Amino acid sequence: MKYDYLIVGAGLFGAVFAQEAKKKGRKCLIVERRSHIAGNIYCEEIHGIQVHRYGAHIFHTSDRRIWDYVCRFAEFNNYINSPIARYKKELYNLPFNMNTFSKMWGIATPDEAKAIIESQIADLGITQPGNLEEQALSLVGRDVYEKLIKGYTEKQWGRDCRDLPAFIIRRLPLRFTYDNNYFNDRFQGIPIGGYTKLVEKLLEGTEVRLNVDYLEHRQELDALAGKIIYTGMIDQFYDYALGVLQYRSVRFETEELETENYQGNAVVNYTEREVPYTRIIEHKHFEFGKQPTTIISREYSSEWQKGDEPYYPVNDERNNALYEQYRAKAESEKKVIFGGRLGGYKYYDMDKVIAAALELCDTELGDTE
Repeated sequence: MKYDYLIVGAGLFGAVFAQEAKKKGRKCLIVERRSHIAGNIYCEEIHGIQVHRYGAHIFHTSDRRIWDYVCRFAEFNNYINSPIARYKKELYNLPFNMNTFSKMWGIATPDEAKAIIESQIADLGITQPGNLEEQALSLVGRDVYEKLIKGYTEKQWGRDCRDLPAFIIRRLPLRFTYDNNYFNDRFQGIPIGGYTKLVEKLLEGTEVRLNVDYLEHRQELDALAGKIIYTGMIDQFYDYALGVLQYRSVRFETEELETENYQGNAVVNYTEREVPYTRIIEHKHFEFGKQPTTIISREYSSEWQKGDEPYYPVNDERNNALYEQYRAKAESEKKVIFGGRLGGYKYYDMDKVIAAALELCDTELGDTE
């Protein structure tokens, strides 16, 4: 065998494992079915703008170990995620905070905002939420729900909020301060020059073969390595033998516009149901760009079908139970280790992907630095 590990997928999980394996003297081969590295955090440079090909990615963490780790491979800017929500002609700050409530109700103090929300919740009289709509109403009241949650959520999931289970929204953070920072994490930013450069650094010294579909060449590829790190879809690995896990997918319409500044913010969510896309990303604002033109991407949520790109696992009871059956099969594998978002059928923030990869490295390779 030529390699210690065959890593399927050149995303963040596989790249971190490859970096740590190389430091431990292990030889890895990465195969990637796409024509590029970096998975869904891939950035494509167009006219000096780093375009987040698969949607906006903002790195954020409160874990000092993870922050120090990524800073070895990239310099981060000081971007703070402060999205805007647009409902018809009205613009609101996200997450829900005093700027949001002041615009919505013409009030100025936290006590005024709390009183309005508590009054609306009390008037509804919902004690046992039976669906997502009732759950959201019982947490934030009618105004916030109707303008900022209902339409956006229905577009995201492709169904009426009354037809979605309550557990999807366990909580809705309400901030009674004038703070538009979406994340509470201590460390936040975007790699200067984009995420692709970060992954390139992680993969230095590791052989990568692009445009290679592992499942189509499984037998010959398996013969090359002692172990396999598989970061693809776990149900597809088993040819959907137990059933198909559900995902939501996203479609992007990207265009360059002959204007320096289209919307004044990197992320604008469109929260009314009648607007078909969920949000517009203006990529240059992630790096405070001053280019004479701009590039925007409209995002459309859709039901995943085989052949589509899977984005968000539908972690309801049925799918979680099916995943547990696949996980049981995976645990019996002697040579294959499953990891990452698709291998674990779980949505991960980037810092959690890195943490999971490092945890695997500790188990497989010995303690990492």
